[in-house]
Order: sequence, then structure tokens, then C-alpha cells
Amino acid sequence: MPAARAPEDAYTAEPFVPAHADLAALREAADGCRGCPLHRDATRTVFGAGDTTARVMLVGEQPGDQEDRQGMPFVGPAGKLLDRALAEAGIDPGEAYVTNAVKHFKFTRAEPRKRRIHKAPTLREMTACGPWLAAELAVVEPELVVVLGATAGKALLGSSFRVTEVRGTVLEHEIHGRPERLVPTVHPSSVLRAEDREGAYRGLVSDLEVAARALA
Repeated sequence: MPAARAPEDAYTAEPFVPAHADLAALREAADGCRGCPLHRDATRTVFGAGDTTARVMLVGEQPGDQEDRQGMPFVGPAGKLLDRALAEAGIDPGEAYVTNAVKHFKFTRAEPRKRRIHKAPTLREMTACGPWLAAELAVVEPELVVVLGATAGKALLGSSFRVTEVRGTVLEHEIHGRPERLVPTVHPSSVLRAEDREGAYRGLVSDLEVAARALA
């Protein structure tokens, strides 16, 4: 008889997600998630945060180094840039709900004790974390989902998603059994890495203005 697999080897968070829970209960339960191996190296689970009745939900890829240390999403440089772009586009950051497709920081190190370098999650890891995002969508019930970057897009819309092809447009798809309207754009961290940072920033603001108009 084969040995039972550890929960993380099954690659699904489903057994850890409580049914009919509010966001506070979901956040508490997520702290104990062992649905994939990413929990082993991360400091903590980084769950979503923000207005629980938000009209707009922003979904990024995964926590970064600062988010992993502080336990909150979008608190690093990319988060500060996102808040500025949202405000400029006419969306109050304080009235949004922000989260990530993957709730643990995946990273690599060139050498021990060196800076932790972001590493993109696999489709298997994103799929494993899907039940948490499904639960957040069910509780918040946003009118619009802003998809931040290619990885978040693949997690929500499938592996064929290409952010460059659909950014700044309003899409309608069924996500985790719910009909959703979505506006894809780049991840704010890509703006920080861009050679033409001002041009990349203006592009992000322009896409977020599409989201603002969709909410009007």
C-alpha cells in the first residue's frame, strides 16, 4: 500500500480553506496552509488586505521580500508605486482590496545570507493556491478585478494569457465559478525595472483609468 502523501505534495490548498468563512477567518486559516511546498521557505503567509466591500480587487503575482517580512501585500516599492498610479487614475487605494495569486514568497539566493531574489511561481503552485483566491472573490464580490501582470493573468485566465495582448481592455470571464469583469495591466514591479520608467508608469496609469471608467 503506498504511503500517504504530505498535503504539500498534493498541490492544493482546498483542505485548508474553511467553508462559508469571512475574510478574518480565511486569513487566520491561511496562516496554516500547507497546500504546496512554498510555505517551507517563506517567513509567513501573506493574505489579501483592504476594504472587504471593495468594488475593485487587484490581483498580483505573489508577495515580495518586504511583503514576506511584514505579512501584508503590496507594502514594498511596487506597492507604493501602485498606490500612486491608482490615485492618479481616479481609484482610491483605500477603497480597494489587494491580494496575490500565490500567498507565499518564492525566491532563490545566489549565496547563503545574500539578498532573496524573486522567482516566478509555477502554474502548479498558482493552481494550488487558487482556492484561497476563489474564497476571497466570493466574500468581497468585487465589481471589477484588475489583473496585475502575466503571472496573475495566467492564474486567473489560463496559461495562454498574454498581458501585452489584452492590457487596458475590459474582459468578461467566469473565474472560479463567478462571472467577472477584468482589466489586465502590467505588474507595478515591471515599471520599476523598465528602462523608460516614466513611459511604463504612464502606461500603467492609462490602463487603470480604463478600470476607473468601468467602475463609473
